[in-house]
Amino acid sequence: MFVLTLLADTIRIPPHLLAKPTLTSVQTEIEKRYPNKIIVDVGLVLCPYGPPVEVGDGILVPGDGGAHHQVIFQCVVFRPFVEEVLVGVVTESNESGVTVSVGGFFDHVFIPAYWMLNPSVYDESKGLWVWTPTYDDDDEEEEEKETVEPVGNDVVKQEPGSEDDEEEPENSEGEEAEEGNRFEIEIGSEIRFKVKSVNFTRITTTMKGVQATTTSTTTTSSNTTAKPLSSTEDSGTKNGNDEEGTGVRRRSSSADLSDEAKHPAPMQIVGSICEDGLGLLSWWNTAEEEEEEEEDGMEVEDI
Repeated sequence: MFVLTLLADTIRIPPHLLAKPTLTSVQTEIEKRYPNKIIVDVGLVLCPYGPPVEVGDGILVPGDGGAHHQVIFQCVVFRPFVEEVLVGVVTESNESGVTVSVGGFFDHVFIPAYWMLNPSVYDESKGLWVWTPTYDDDDEEEEEKETVEPVGNDVVKQEPGSEDDEEEPENSEGEEAEEGNRFEIEIGSEIRFKVKSVNFTRITTTMKGVQATTTSTTTTSSNTTAKPLSSTEDSGTKNGNDEEGTGVRRRSSSADLSDEAKHPAPMQIVGSICEDGLGLLSWWNTAEEEEEEEEDGMEVEDI
């Protein structure tokens, strides 16, 4: 989930910091510029890690009173790998899927409808997704079959739905069964999900208007450290040959974004709960607690 990334950039030291040691001034500018910043194809920078690895000589630019240094430094970056299991909090639910927040600092996790536990339905009245698992009950199968009861030497067949069965409160039992097989994904609940892809979107302004180009990582890569970036190098423009075998797919076509409200997040994680053990933590805590109680009981008996 968190990786150390080596970055390279040109750091400008303003005139009022020139009197301080160069390393201190550079560290101050890095801490001001990079935390809480998303770098395309790298991830969300949380904080710098340690002092700068290398600081070049200062360069003066005509008309600028600051000094420009080529700096190589490390940062702690949030970028989950594909198939990693994370825990977050449900913040929004609609027909398309569920939005999740991770750690309180990253809110762009989306679990689409096709990655829900099967079978799941969207309850429009409550605005929540509901998992409705089905169980094979032997009692239900026996009720569907004809029952045979001996009366003296004769045999009487009773079909389901006869007058003798009308007195039994079947409706109340059916309603309780339906409620027991209904698990709602409530807003504010903790949810466990698996990362399926990490998408980065670069928004650019062209002659045709505002456009977005998305890069998607859908397979696990053994190399979790991003390549160094420089101030003159664009991280979003790489050759297609360099991306072969790395699990990175770049869309050739760009989307036209005429409205600012339609701008996608620069980094989005697509998750899945379509496996056993995934979903709300409350769905699976009961079995774990029962096992712990049984183990505690066995330990007491042994004593």
